[in-house]
Amino acid sequence: MERNSSLWKNLIDEHPVCTIWKQEAEGAIYHLASILFVVGFMGGSGFFGLLYVFSLLGLGFLCSAIWAWVDVCAADIFSWNFILFVICFMRFVHIAYQVRSITFAREFQLLYSSLFQPLGTSLPDFRTIAMSSEVVTLEKEHCYAMQGKTSIDKLSLLVSGRIRVTVDGEFLHYIFPFQFLDSPEWDSLKPTEEGIFQVTLTAETDCRYVSWRRKKLYLLLAQHRYISRLFSVLIGSDIADKLYALNDRVYIGKRYHYDIRLPNFYQMSSPEMSRSTLTEHFQNSRRHCDK
Repeated sequence: MERNSSLWKNLIDEHPVCTIWKQEAEGAIYHLASILFVVGFMGGSGFFGLLYVFSLLGLGFLCSAIWAWVDVCAADIFSWNFILFVICFMRFVHIAYQVRSITFAREFQLLYSSLFQPLGTSLPDFRTIAMSSEVVTLEKEHCYAMQGKTSIDKLSLLVSGRIRVTVDGEFLHYIFPFQFLDSPEWDSLKPTEEGIFQVTLTAETDCRYVSWRRKKLYLLLAQHRYISRLFSVLIGSDIADKLYALNDRVYIGKRYHYDIRLPNFYQMSSPEMSRSTLTEHFQNSRRHCDK
């Protein structure tokens, strides 16, 4: 304890205090280096944010090294700043190589440019998403899932083609490119639950889709918070689109639209119920809402 206190005393109490300060300012190179440091530390995250940070910090350390060599004439200051410049330069080259080396198959390129890039997803993040998936071909009139038989063990996103969704042989809606095939099923189950499809999904044309295995995707979402939020937004938007597609098909007397947010939608939209019964229930619901 006494040894530590004596060291502190030597550093603070007995260290000579500056009595004479330099009147002239340092050269322009020193101030340029300081400006580069300030701007460099404002960089963001991600690969392109790192490129921004290391490029400006590297230039700042280079300017500091030049300032130490030309103005200060101090070998130790020059050496440290030059070493830091070399480290930043090597990191910049390494990150730039990683970004440049990211290539995808045609399906992933279409998926990124049409769906993920408009949401601001970086290429490295998309690469993480793509590496956990696989591209699958579904031939015409082949089923992706059968009602009451196929288990829910994956999440898929259509890239090309068109999928027909039916329940008990009756048409519900289509699934078009860049829409999820099974977003309602995915959202309806917890990670520990199992389930089976309540609809049949049939390819109307030759289709290509990207698929993630359920357990593998849950692990990916648990490890990457940004990707988890991204999938939450995409899946929620996709479910809303499917519900509105259903809503556009359901009409009940006097050109009323049946509101999908009303209870017992599947029961009320079943073909066994007469139109008059549906109309009566809809009008009662409207009167209840008006109250």
